[in-house]
Amino acid sequence: MVFCRPTNCLDRQYATVKPVIAIVGRPNVGKSTLFNRITKTRDAIVADYAGLTRDRHYGNAKLGKHEFIVIDTGGFEPDAESGIFKEMAKQTRQAVAESDAVIFVVDARDGLSAQDHDIGNYLRRLGKPCLLVANKAEGMQQGHRLVEFYELGLGEVLPVSAAHGQGIRSMIELALEPLNLAEEEDEEEGEDKPIRLAVVGRPNVGKSTLINTWLGEERLVAFDMPGTTRDAISVPFERDGQMFELIDTAGLRRRGKVFEAIEKFSVVKTLQAIESANVVLLLLDATQGVTEQDAHIAGFVLESGRAVVLAVNKWDAVDAYQREVLARSIESRLAFLKFAKLHHISAIKRQGLGPVWTSIAQAHKAAMCKMSTPVLTRLLLEAVQFQSPNRSGMFRPKLRYAHQGGMNPPVIVIHGNSLEHVTEAYKRFLEGRFRKAFSLEGTPLRIELKTSSNPYADKER
Repeated sequence: MVFCRPTNCLDRQYATVKPVIAIVGRPNVGKSTLFNRITKTRDAIVADYAGLTRDRHYGNAKLGKHEFIVIDTGGFEPDAESGIFKEMAKQTRQAVAESDAVIFVVDARDGLSAQDHDIGNYLRRLGKPCLLVANKAEGMQQGHRLVEFYELGLGEVLPVSAAHGQGIRSMIELALEPLNLAEEEDEEEGEDKPIRLAVVGRPNVGKSTLINTWLGEERLVAFDMPGTTRDAISVPFERDGQMFELIDTAGLRRRGKVFEAIEKFSVVKTLQAIESANVVLLLLDATQGVTEQDAHIAGFVLESGRAVVLAVNKWDAVDAYQREVLARSIESRLAFLKFAKLHHISAIKRQGLGPVWTSIAQAHKAAMCKMSTPVLTRLLLEAVQFQSPNRSGMFRPKLRYAHQGGMNPPVIVIHGNSLEHVTEAYKRFLEGRFRKAFSLEGTPLRIELKTSSNPYADKER
């Protein structure tokens, strides 16, 4: 059976034959734990706090030959009328609308609640295949404690334990059973992998708003309150035939201001997202200027070796004087990112977004650049001929040949003698020559020096 559900720009990475299962339920029933168990990942933050997940979170999963997509959602309050809970409910409704089947998770230990009734009524009205799952059922007598959940009118209640992995395979089989899956053909290999683009910055600079603008829908919760995004949310996206994986991250504050345990989890997920990305878009706030925290985030991106593009958001909200001050601040505080392209944008008004994509593509191309050993060695010898490294005492470094040692970021390994005496200034000189020759714009470049050992050093005279 082919599933003809509505598709949009964020679904094109997934073939329409892949069924979609949404996990819904009230807060703190173990939806994210279940998501991680099904997808065999740790992509969703899990902690003993209610309301941790806020956006909908996609993941790929597989049972036998059947591949499917799982959507983790935030705590569902169908009747929420305002604030962040209304936005979270909107995300859950969208996830259910996109899905082919729903797993409704309840808490076997807490029992039935009024909120469970509200969710059950909502799901019954939709008429989609729905599997009622009682989580946290490990070590419990599977009798009278589950009887009350039959009041929801959703059929059999399946006891599982997401934390211990009990009943998970049976649950997936039951969830997929009404979909009448046909045997799926193996996908063709050799397709280009999506470019992983992480959008990072301080809280409330407009990261979620920017991604929503790109997607053309309210895919992520964008609310005028710092810390709205808590997880690193991945969204597939296609532009000009190129697949991207957009990663919206939690805003990183100064360490002294990270009080909530939840926010500490978010920081870890953001740092992991940066390390796993191909390109990082560092978003600055034109109304706030470049802060010390912006410099810290930029420093971590540089240490991680990720290609980077700078974008100043809310550019339309500042006057000429503020723009001049901001330019000087970027030049002084982010001088170590001179290789990165800088753009001035307005996410809400969709201004200046086209050139950002051009720079992202260039940065990714530079990060994945392949450099041949003969060309690198020729460039190295030409640089030495133009300007030799300074002598250090009795020794003058001799640079003999170079080769590529890695990509994303590009690494150039230089071999020779007495290279421990090469100064940082001379390494920057070589970096400039290599960057110009290979058009390495938007990516860090690492140069490693390896000194040849003296074969006679340990022999007696």
